[in-house]
This record gives sequence, structure tokens and C-alpha cells, in this order.
Amino acid sequence: MDLTPAEGEVASLYVVSTPIGNLGDLTFRAVEVLGRVRHVLAEDTRRTSVLLRHYGIEQRPLSAHAHNEESRVAQLLGWLAAGEDVAIVSDAGTPVVSDPGLRLTRAVLDAGHEVVPIPGASAVLAGLVASGLPAEPFTFFGFLPRSGGARARALESVAGSPCTTILFEAPGRLNRLLDDLASASGGERPVAVARELTKLHESTFRGTLEEAIAYYDEAAVRGEIVVVLGGAPPAAAPGPEEVERVVHGLLREGRSPSAAAREAARLLGIPRREAYRLALRDVEEE
Repeated sequence: MDLTPAEGEVASLYVVSTPIGNLGDLTFRAVEVLGRVRHVLAEDTRRTSVLLRHYGIEQRPLSAHAHNEESRVAQLLGWLAAGEDVAIVSDAGTPVVSDPGLRLTRAVLDAGHEVVPIPGASAVLAGLVASGLPAEPFTFFGFLPRSGGARARALESVAGSPCTTILFEAPGRLNRLLDDLASASGGERPVAVARELTKLHESTFRGTLEEAIAYYDEAAVRGEIVVVLGGAPPAAAPGPEEVERVVHGLLREGRSPSAAAREAARLLGIPRREAYRLALRDVEEE
């Protein structure tokens, strides 16, 4: 079969989503693309070879992982310049998303070639829709930093987000993650822990962080994990006494009623007209 693009066509890099567990996760379009391209770059050639053989695809994948991705750039651009289409796959799911591939896609785009997504199974979306938590809006963090200030800042951001948040975690670190999330956001925050998605032993725990901690202190944790955390509840509106206290304090600092109202509205998240009414009343009473 002649795989050279027709005259006028430009070779492309296909970013192909692969199964996240069940081999049946692969789409018909992905099978067609993997069987048609001249080269397949894979995060783990052994795992990808199993997948290709399962679908009768006679391709021999070449490695492209975190340790050699940069060195593959020149080779990849050479193939594309020669008119040879290339596909890139990761161990599971979509390349670039918590997986290698970003350097390659950037280099391909900078060189003027096309990057074509071939969507498919997604652990992010599978975990989200199985969680029972609000799906819109949501934030995906991937794996949090392991330690230090970067982890503390990430946990603070997750805890304060009003959006449903999706995280990846390794089984040996799940208990620590749940403990850290509870410390940052409170044990009553709702959470879902999805494990081994689309595989034989798929399971999803749903409850509060406190309940999840108790459950996984006793349960053995295996397989790849998606943690879906409910968003932070809206802050309670300040009471009338709090609003009056803030407005009065700002006026005593020498601010005008207008300036005091503007600052009180910003600090307390209340309508400016409400703060202005209190400021005027305070001034009149004096």
C-alpha cells in the first residue's frame, strides 16, 4: 500500500487516544489511523505492541517517552517533511495529558505541519461522569506536586476552587492525598475515587473525604486512580453587623462614603449600593 500523501497534501502528526483499561476502548477511527500511518511513536513499545497485535495492525512502534522525547524531534520532523504521516500514543488515554507528547506537538506545529487529534477514552471524563458530582465547570489538575511549597499551593488552589476538581494519583500515594485534601478543604467535602476505570475490577467510591480516608485505611489500593473532588461551597453572606462594622471602620479611617462603600463591597462581596446606604446613614447619625 502506498502511504505517501497525494500531491498538495501535508503530512500530519496524529495524537491518538488509546484504551484506559479495556482494549475495546479503542475507536474505529484510531484503528484506521494506526494501520495507515508510516510510523507509530509510543510511550511504552511493549504495551503498544500488544494493542496493535490485538487489532491486527502490523506496525513496529518506536519509543517516545519523557527521557527521549526531545531527541525524537528531529527524526519526527524529517518524516513529516518527507510526507510520512506519524501517530503518537501513550500507555493509556491521550498523549500530552499527564503524559509525554507536548515537545513533539509543539515542534510539529512550529514547523508548519498539522497536529490531528484522534479522541477516544478519557480517564478524566470517565471519572467525572461516574462521580455523581457537578460536571460543569470542572478543573483538571493531573498529578499534584509531590512535596514542598508547590504542593501546598496546589492544595490551597484545589481547596478554594468552586469547580469540581479532577486529580490523578498513584495507589501508594492515595491515602496521603486524601489526608492532605481533608486538611486543606475539610473532611465533609464530597469526593469520588474511581479505580481501574474500564477494567475488570473497576470501582468507584463516593462519599466525603472523611469517609474515603476511613475506607481506604482498611481497603487495599491497586491500579490507576482518578480522584474527583467537589467544589468549595459558596461563602456565607456577611451579616448586617459585619457589614456595618466594616463600613464604620473605613469611614473612621477618613474615607468618603463613596470610597468606603466601594472598598466594603470589594471586601465583603456585597452590592455597592447596600454599602453606600449604610455609609450615608453612618455619616448622618454622626
